[in-house]
Amino acid sequence: IPFAGSLALFYFTMVIYGLSLVGFGLLISALCSTQQQAFIGVFVFMMPAILLSGYVSPVENMPVWLQDLTWINPIRHFTDITKQIYLKDASLDIVWGSLWPLLVIAATTGSVAYAMFRRNIA
Repeated sequence: IPFAGSLALFYFTMVIYGLSLVGFGLLISALCSTQQQAFIGVFVFMMPAILLSGYVSPVENMPVWLQDLTWINPIRHFTDITKQIYLKDASLDIVWGSLWPLLVIAATTGSVAYAMFRRNIA
């Protein structure tokens, strides 16, 4: 399948996606006191996140309450972005509907993790 979209837009969205995952990772590590707890926390986060991302089965086929829960899942949004850019040559206007939740997730998880680290250090 040939790549149909903008590579620059795809890389830009990939950076935002990476920041949202880093935010979740920092948040999990801020909640844990040992490396083993953090490892288990990441596993507990990632397994449902992958299953509820729309990669395995479409989000639209899930119950409504589960569809609402997937809005906090960065993998869901990046899966949508990847499909839009890779297959449909989507522009930023189209991708924005899936990009803004990633920005909110990155800002929220990063800010909360920062505040928790500051509180633990002080």
